[in-house]
Amino acid sequence: MSGVVVGGERRWEERVQRAAHPIVYPLLSRLKAPVRRIPGVGVVVTDAALLRSVLLDTATFTKTGPGSPADLWTPVLGPRVLLNMEGADHVALRRRLGPLFAPAAVDALVADSLGADLAAVTDVLAGGGETDLVAVARGSATRVIRRLVGIEGELGGDLFSRISAITGYVRLTRHGLSPRQVAAAREVLDELTVHARAAYAAGDESTVPGRMRGLGLSEEEAMGAVGAFVLTGTETLVSHVPRMIAILLDTGWLGALARGSAPLDDAIAESLRVTTPTPVMLRSVVADGSVGPLAVRRGDRLVLATFLADRASGRFDPVGAPAVSLKQLWFGAGVHFCLGAPLAMAQIRATLEAVLAAERSVPLRIVRRRALRRTLIPGYASLVVGAAPAHA
Repeated sequence: MSGVVVGGERRWEERVQRAAHPIVYPLLSRLKAPVRRIPGVGVVVTDAALLRSVLLDTATFTKTGPGSPADLWTPVLGPRVLLNMEGADHVALRRRLGPLFAPAAVDALVADSLGADLAAVTDVLAGGGETDLVAVARGSATRVIRRLVGIEGELGGDLFSRISAITGYVRLTRHGLSPRQVAAAREVLDELTVHARAAYAAGDESTVPGRMRGLGLSEEEAMGAVGAFVLTGTETLVSHVPRMIAILLDTGWLGALARGSAPLDDAIAESLRVTTPTPVMLRSVVADGSVGPLAVRRGDRLVLATFLADRASGRFDPVGAPAVSLKQLWFGAGVHFCLGAPLAMAQIRATLEAVLAAERSVPLRIVRRRALRRTLIPGYASLVVGAAPAHA
């Protein structure tokens, strides 16, 4: 297709990954076996089919055993925040929170929260100006989360950096957070929950705290849920949205999409497959068994290298759309499929549509960019986009 550069996304995506994880990323990328035991890390799974089978088998592989997400987040968030729950309680809480994330609800939330700001992004770019899409993504994610959890006022840049520092404590070679790290994380989250406590008290069921009060959960359980949504709902989007736009510009697909050369949803799915904003998932083995050819034992830690499983399908290709066969593996699978996926997709689509509207007026280019260094979630520190120079 004219103007499309096959594989044009690879160089900068490689930079982004290596900047975030200069040691672990090269180590994992060299793995050839679909599953392998690595001392000090755990049993690493890189095959999509095996990875999905682990996610679906919650009787053998859980989020609550040694080395699982519960080891990381229960001391910070409490025991009932979906991130660290299994069984009937998890299913019941998920079902009751579900209406907050129904497509119609999240579309309205995103339009109301971001409509004017994204229209301003279109106007700036279409008028020949420049915009840092990392700043746009950060502002968009925090505004939506603020509305969802009942937080009034702005989440300032310094506070956002402190939120990022919480996830930055996580290491593949570390099964939990130190007491100092737990205390620091709880201090940051306490700042965020001041207004959320008011939403809980008011019983506003358009917010997570109000909905959880209506379900009979305690205030502290509701505040844990607020913390979980803040931690999982900001950094992943701030990682993905700029990387998606960068991939579309590096490959020439932004212009092609603006001309209607491929379905928008296929391009978004492909960008999620290639970037996988949640690059690794953790599980704990609670019953002896096997993952593919490898025997696993109770207490083993599984590192599900989702980013490798997703990327194995090949280069970015919105027409061939290999992402379709993965069934949104980047959001998980089974009962732990990301509850907030519809909200994330609505935000991603709204931002892409705003950039495409500008592209239809003025062809865009990447003016400058810088990868974020030593962070849990790979991404850009800045991605400035502006009008491409006119050809003579």
